[in-house]
Amino acid sequence: MSRTEKVFLIDDDADLLRATAQTLELAGFEAALFTSAADALSRLDAGFEGVIVSDIRMPGLDGLELFERVRDMDAELPVILMTGHGDIPMAVKAIQDGVYDFIAKPFATDRLIQCIRRAAEKRRLTMENRHLRQVAAEGGAGPQLLGQTPVMVRLRQTLKQIADTDVDVLVTGETGSGKEVVASLLHQWGRRAQGHFVALNCGALPEQIIESELFGHEPGAFTGAQKKRVGRIEHADGGTLFLDEIESMPMSTQVRMLRVLEMREVAPLGTNDIRPVDLRVVAAAKVDLGDPGQRASFREDLYYRLNVVSLSIPPLRERREDIVLLFHYFAEKAARRFSRDVPAMSDAVTRYLADHHWPGNVRELSHFAERITLGLEPVPLSGGASSERGGGTIMSLPERVDAHEAEIIRDTLTSFGGNVQQTIAALKIPRKTFYDKLQRYGIVRSDYAER
Repeated sequence: MSRTEKVFLIDDDADLLRATAQTLELAGFEAALFTSAADALSRLDAGFEGVIVSDIRMPGLDGLELFERVRDMDAELPVILMTGHGDIPMAVKAIQDGVYDFIAKPFATDRLIQCIRRAAEKRRLTMENRHLRQVAAEGGAGPQLLGQTPVMVRLRQTLKQIADTDVDVLVTGETGSGKEVVASLLHQWGRRAQGHFVALNCGALPEQIIESELFGHEPGAFTGAQKKRVGRIEHADGGTLFLDEIESMPMSTQVRMLRVLEMREVAPLGTNDIRPVDLRVVAAAKVDLGDPGQRASFREDLYYRLNVVSLSIPPLRERREDIVLLFHYFAEKAARRFSRDVPAMSDAVTRYLADHHWPGNVRELSHFAERITLGLEPVPLSGGASSERGGGTIMSLPERVDAHEAEIIRDTLTSFGGNVQQTIAALKIPRKTFYDKLQRYGIVRSDYAER
């Protein structure tokens, strides 16, 4: 187990209590011992993260009455009852009422341990889902920056501290790590939430178009400009302008953008009119613009003008404690979207979540959860080394080759943001072969496309 699971062990037989506690501690559990149900109840609350194991027949408050009190406190807290053979009909009725399981005395040690482990895993997932709902409620509607690792907690705190200020923000992080979510939350949590949140990917538009998109134009400003167009900068007046992949912005556009940031004014193409704008700018980059080697042709003065507040989003592989939490969130979201049941956590899924490198970060994990929810992901899953070593069904050599090939295609698609031409060039395979393999492995190219 990755952490010590807590167990409240209740039995009026002191000798049996000590012997059972020793068994549990040897199995890695942290056991708290009680000879009466009333004493255990005085130490319980709805935030208890462990499991309750109790005898049924005890003086005073018995195991069934204990269960009823626990159910009133927290209906999702697992209670396991230990019973004599004569109490089995009573225990079966209790399971129908919500008891997690019962174990008949005398019981095998392995049976008790496995039962507690399953109940502890159920409780852990319940508490993680509650945490997710709490985070979502604190953030309100819209996108969420989920995670309970210290770095994510600090990031959320920082966002709330600066959301109401007008400082420009530079966000760095890998593809799919959540840079647009950060920008959206800065807008949503601040005083500019009533204005527009306007997003533009600087790497998705050619140089001839990006200036018109940003600054707008008047009729006749250039060939084909037949109507007036309000640019993204002016449209964001009173709100937030999000510039993704700003390291891809053309040099000529950088010069004009620097003036916007310094003077808070914009001049559309084809006119000498200067129009004031009141906006916050959030820029995002996949590289460290503070490093001259990575900054390349990006203007140093524009970098320093943007870098009033700098935020860094860690890649998913550096906050692995959040992966299972995020998977359950995305799986529940997908289940609601597709009207499906929330998928159970199989051993294969658990191994994949633990072993996979996640080059596409949170976006890749979200798509993976959707495929699992739809029942589209093959099992054993690709990418998990342990699925080849053992611990489950051993993959044949052709299965391993297919799994490895599928993973290479997914990683390459992620690296190029779903761009087919660049992916095919990197893989050095014919276009038809590429599409045949997508169909064979159930890979959806659009899942990897940059927005």
